[in-house]
Amino acid sequence: MSKKVAIIGAGITGLSSAYYLKHYKPDIDVTIFEATNRPGGKIQTYRKDGYTIELGPESYLGRKTIMTDIAKDIGLEDDLITNETGQSYIFAKNKLYPIPGGSIMGIPTDIKPFLKTRLISPIGKLRAGLDLVIPPIKIEDDISVGAFFRRRLGNEVLENLIEPLMGGIYGTDIDRLSLMSTFPNFKEQEEKYGSLIKGMQHEKAERIKQRQLYPGAPKGQFKQFRHGLSSFIEALAKNVQDKGVKMKYQTHVEDIIINNDNYEIVTDQYSEQFDGILITTPHQTFMKWFNHDQAFKYFNEMDSTSVATVVFAFDEKNIENTYNGTGFVIARTSNTNITACTWTSKKWPFTTPQGKVLIRAYVGKPGDTVVEDHTDEEIATIARRDLNKMMTFHGDPEFTIVNRLTKSMPQYHIGHIGQIRKIQQHVKNNYSALRITGAPFEAVGLPDCIQQGKNAVEELLDEI
Repeated sequence: MSKKVAIIGAGITGLSSAYYLKHYKPDIDVTIFEATNRPGGKIQTYRKDGYTIELGPESYLGRKTIMTDIAKDIGLEDDLITNETGQSYIFAKNKLYPIPGGSIMGIPTDIKPFLKTRLISPIGKLRAGLDLVIPPIKIEDDISVGAFFRRRLGNEVLENLIEPLMGGIYGTDIDRLSLMSTFPNFKEQEEKYGSLIKGMQHEKAERIKQRQLYPGAPKGQFKQFRHGLSSFIEALAKNVQDKGVKMKYQTHVEDIIINNDNYEIVTDQYSEQFDGILITTPHQTFMKWFNHDQAFKYFNEMDSTSVATVVFAFDEKNIENTYNGTGFVIARTSNTNITACTWTSKKWPFTTPQGKVLIRAYVGKPGDTVVEDHTDEEIATIARRDLNKMMTFHGDPEFTIVNRLTKSMPQYHIGHIGQIRKIQQHVKNNYSALRITGAPFEAVGLPDCIQQGKNAVEELLDEI
């Protein structure tokens, strides 16, 4: 009799887990339970009148190849697109400044462009140079991203370069954001080379070497699909269903009952027994089933930021944008509600019909309640008001879409990874053939979610 495994959640982590379960054990019986009427979770592509618009994540980091590998396997290789490269900006002190050339996540690797930038004062530049002589920082287990970079490069570089780039990814205050959960490689580079700048210079040299090996490879860091990220989700869902995976949409899991040798999933419609379970839902959801277990209490304390994506489509004659680039992020020194903006039609030309302009703005900072407190119309007005500081609009957009993702960005505060390791060990010791994984655990990027699903599957199969 083949073993039965349930996956709860049909987001990218859940679907990838099903893919790997079938890859390793084709005869395994897999059922995915999904509370909504579609797969993909936060990934949602809106396609209309020649537009391809992402309402959730916009792309993924190409150097993390696990997603590209699956895409090739499920027949999407020819649909892969790399982003157009161009100047990115930082809006600081209420003005747009180009990000200095040669910087990696705001860390300077090329001295000349860094010395030229007006974003950082001469004193700020001198202070950043101390990184070359400051010895590696001694830490116990973890340190905040803010404290680490402030010590290495000074406050000015942190506020105007590092924070807008890094804080935006995780939607959190970088003085609480855990370095070891998000960017442990920066600590490794600092230890190895005695300086962050030297470590990044080495990394940059490695990247150039790679490019020379593959001279025809596109230069952009990010990847997308010709028909949007949802086409990846649709192809992946079809791939696993063709292999026999059962998809139960609009099925709410009410409870998980632990028996001696199996688990019973109780839904709002029926109950069913399984040999193993893989849970990939947000922590607010799985805590309904594990609140009785004190070892999980960290997730009750773990905060999440609410964010919204605001999309504007304009006729190109109705917008004046003198900046030739792919978008900008916003420093804390500026008084705006938006945190970043992508000039989508420049970064991803395939998304927009000829003669049109597509802009995506992001709203939602840690600690503010803009997304919760306002209607869609109000959020669009707030975003438009902020964007007026960087470009000129004539008339109204052809259409506007607001997509809010309430409590969708788990906050990785200092000590996060230590807590996660403890919980993971507890699950291994106390819940045989059960794993919980996804964005609340180790990383929020799409390839990271896939990797976590793969790791969880490998562990689960060892216990079934």
